[in-house]
Amino acid sequence: MGWFDSHSHLQDTYLLGERGPEPAGDPGAPGGAGAIGGEAGPLDTGQLLSGALRRAQEAGVRRIVCVGTGPATSKGALALAARSGNGDLGGDAPALWATAGLHPHDASEGTAETIDFLEAAAARGDTIERGGRLVAVGECGLDYHYEHSPRDAQRRAFAEQVDVARRLGLALVVHARDAWDDLFDVLGAEGVPERAVLHCFTGGPDEARKCLDAGMVLSFSGIVTFKNADKVREAVALCPMDRLLVETDSPFLAPVPHRGRANEPAYVPLVGAAIAEVKGLDPATVARTSSATASRVFGL
Repeated sequence: MGWFDSHSHLQDTYLLGERGPEPAGDPGAPGGAGAIGGEAGPLDTGQLLSGALRRAQEAGVRRIVCVGTGPATSKGALALAARSGNGDLGGDAPALWATAGLHPHDASEGTAETIDFLEAAAARGDTIERGGRLVAVGECGLDYHYEHSPRDAQRRAFAEQVDVARRLGLALVVHARDAWDDLFDVLGAEGVPERAVLHCFTGGPDEARKCLDAGMVLSFSGIVTFKNADKVREAVALCPMDRLLVETDSPFLAPVPHRGRANEPAYVPLVGAAIAEVKGLDPATVARTSSATASRVFGL
């Protein structure tokens, strides 16, 4: 099956005016304008996208989910995934799918436009259940570390997106940072969708057990390669392989030895190798099992 990057923002980096492989900005920020710095002039984003997909293919990456964080990036994700479905990106390129959601940083803007987009996509038959490329609602959730939106707005936006995921029968992609109690309160009140991913897991074993007990799948990013991430590695150790995904969260959180540079899907094998070391497995086993789990979670 090769590697499956379960969470990337390719559409932000290469289609919405970003600057390509320059140092990543604030790793806590969602994808979108300003996520990658630099004052370079206009770039051929099509060429940059082709390069990123070629490097991913050469690294053994076969599938990528492009994750929306607001109306513009969600539309970009689905448009890019549709090009993949039509074969416009080349027969050797990794296959792409999309999510649509509103990041907690922007929760104060309200979910109306995002939910309208999701419901219109479902009505058009763009969801995976009807042969389309839209596989999940999100990235949505709670972020009290930065608190760019008020907490009550974050909780409300999260609850509304949990509801639409359940109504449309889509998976849910969850962002959680320094907000575990409220996260479980919202999920307890709304009900965890049948398929839910806690992406870029940053907690420790206690939080991992709560997520697993709630029925979620845990997705691990390049953080697992960081020297100060012992708690995350403890969570990896206890997470069953059939509940574990591998992601880049590119262009953020590049794994060692690329830390501090822009991340990209080609680096997902480095994340997988770190997980394999923690688990005492060979990387091929991690690639196979995590890809199978991602396929199941996203309904592929």
